Amino acid sequence: MFFHQASTLPSKDTALAGRSQALNVTNEHYVNGHPISGSMPEHIELAVFGLGCFWGAERLFWQLPGVYSTAVAYAGGITPNPTYDEVCSGQTGHTEVVAVYFDREKTNYKVLLKAFWEAHDPTQGMRQGNDRGTQYRSAVYTTNEEQLVNANDSAQAFQAVLSSNGRELITTEIKPLTQLYLAETYHQQYLAKNPNGYCSLRGLGLSCPA
Repeated sequence: MFFHQASTLPSKDTALAGRSQALNVTNEHYVNGHPISGSMPEHIELAVFGLGCFWGAERLFWQLPGVYSTAVAYAGGITPNPTYDEVCSGQTGHTEVVAVYFDREKTNYKVLLKAFWEAHDPTQGMRQGNDRGTQYRSAVYTTNEEQLVNANDSAQAFQAVLSSNGRELITTEIKPLTQLYLAETYHQQYLAKNPNGYCSLRGLGLSCPA
């Protein structure tokens, strides 16, 4: 993977211009065949999480019960329709995220939040493990008011646990989702296509999903 170590986010004046047209990305999940964007069944809700390199993070979520589909994407920044190389430059403001489409009849957002907090170290700022740069920051981008309330409540609860164990403050960015840009097709479900691929969770002393 390409590593960039930018530690500050760009402004609107310094961010890359990007492009008006979306990247051409296949709309079929490599593992389950469900769509990864666009129209979804009525009971499917979107959640968006950033927890370091999106390869391992995506597989973590698609294996959870009640998850209908997943996709890796870029969010939280400025540049429209960015490429992977642009995001890695640190000049788009985006972070690598996983779009998680979950079935409200089979699971709920709080379950996903628990998996999110437990799968990474949310106190590391502009990095995750050995992956350094603004594109690896911890983030929760909410898609409705209930998600925003639950995300903030869960952050406070998790911080209490961390503080009681002498850990640092959470740096996770929590805010409403403004735009989601799918990453290139070769990134989608990467660790299903390349089971021996790099997984940044190992840098935290955690096991990557089997």
